Amino acid sequence: MSQKNETVILIVALLLTGGLVAVGYFAFSQWQSRTGTDFRPSASSPTARNDSRSSSISGGEQLLISSKTSPAKQQGIEALSEGNYFKAVSELEASLKQNRNDPEALIYLNNARIGGGSSYTIAASVPITTSENSAQEILRGVAQAQNEVNQAGGINGLPLRVVIADDANNPNQAEQVAQSLVADDQVLGVVGHFGSDVTLAASRVYEQGQLVAISPTSTSIQLSTAGNFIFRTVPSDRFTANTLAKYMVGSLNLNQAAIFYNENSSYSRSLKDEFTTALYGDGGTVVAQINLVEANFNSFDAVESATQQGAEAIVLLANTETVSEALQVLRVNAKTLPVLGGDSLYRPEVLQVGSDSEGMVVAIPWHILNNPNSGFSMAATQLWGASINWRTTMAYDATQALIAGISVDSTRQGVQRVLSEPGFLAQGGSGNIRFLPSGDRNQATELVKVEPGTRSGLGYDFIPIP
Repeated sequence: MSQKNETVILIVALLLTGGLVAVGYFAFSQWQSRTGTDFRPSASSPTARNDSRSSSISGGEQLLISSKTSPAKQQGIEALSEGNYFKAVSELEASLKQNRNDPEALIYLNNARIGGGSSYTIAASVPITTSENSAQEILRGVAQAQNEVNQAGGINGLPLRVVIADDANNPNQAEQVAQSLVADDQVLGVVGHFGSDVTLAASRVYEQGQLVAISPTSTSIQLSTAGNFIFRTVPSDRFTANTLAKYMVGSLNLNQAAIFYNENSSYSRSLKDEFTTALYGDGGTVVAQINLVEANFNSFDAVESATQQGAEAIVLLANTETVSEALQVLRVNAKTLPVLGGDSLYRPEVLQVGSDSEGMVVAIPWHILNNPNSGFSMAATQLWGASINWRTTMAYDATQALIAGISVDSTRQGVQRVLSEPGFLAQGGSGNIRFLPSGDRNQATELVKVEPGTRSGLGYDFIPIP
């Protein structure tokens, strides 16, 4: 055979081989399309690893809550980052069987079930690095709402995907998170942030980027004027202050208060100012204002000074960063004067103080013992295997509000328009969700008192005041 003929045969063989490969690949691609299975990570897949995404933001491709981990959870996250959704679902389901109280795992599981398919996306920005318990409380509300809507068929037939961001309750980091979320056009709304100062810092970015953010926990009165895209499901400090002042004057028959607060906190200052105004309106007066972050702050001297100035009650309006100072005041006071507190002090550390915190009254938006038989309360207890608190409920409500907005108009501007309509109404865990023109929620607060009990396992519980 001549060299020319050998060359022709070789070319024909290569063409036939290439054709068979192409046909084989086309058949495999068509099979993937029919089954909806794609084991290859794609740059367009929301759950595939994205090198441009901040290390503080995850849709399931990385672990953010390190204390809530297990080999199964870690393997599920690794599988999710590789686009192996079948394995991710299996491993995350196994992890939740070991620890069903893990909201991060449930959110990632729901995302894994969506895989690379179409979905609506929202974000939840929480303070994992600095206040992990509070972060998980908020994420439980988001996870429960996501789980429920997806099990019910999604929003107009499309499931809900959630990405989690760790803003460390830091204004600068929150701004960076907000910028990343605004830049991601898949994100239609944000549940966040935690502290008022952090929410205020991020709100400027959301307002400029026209992305709705609903805070479940920020109460500062300043948020009422933060912009048209800023909402909250927790009542503002005005409601909390009025409730505390009325209880002090009307129920305790006391008129003179000493306020302990953090001058550097928007939340703490806001609650101090609103309480002062409310107390004067009810016939009382503030005889002392004591800054918990003064360089020379001393709890013994501060309590003694308040008493000498005629204080009949101590009002602790500490924020998260000054909880330890507030606990010092509780111990020094040792039930000598009645103590009232803001919602930031609804936390186990107060119960751990023991008898010195007994009788303390705290104003919060919602308590499960006031709503034990509601469908939401029972579903939450069944899902998490434990009672939930107000932060979980307000986060659930924020997520339900976003779901309601997306169901009507799945654009960023559309969600804002729907939430802003006078007739907007959504059903939340704490009841109806309506927003005032300011973005505030028109809802009263509840009072709880520290009493001996067994529900918390700490010897004391927060019990609703009838």
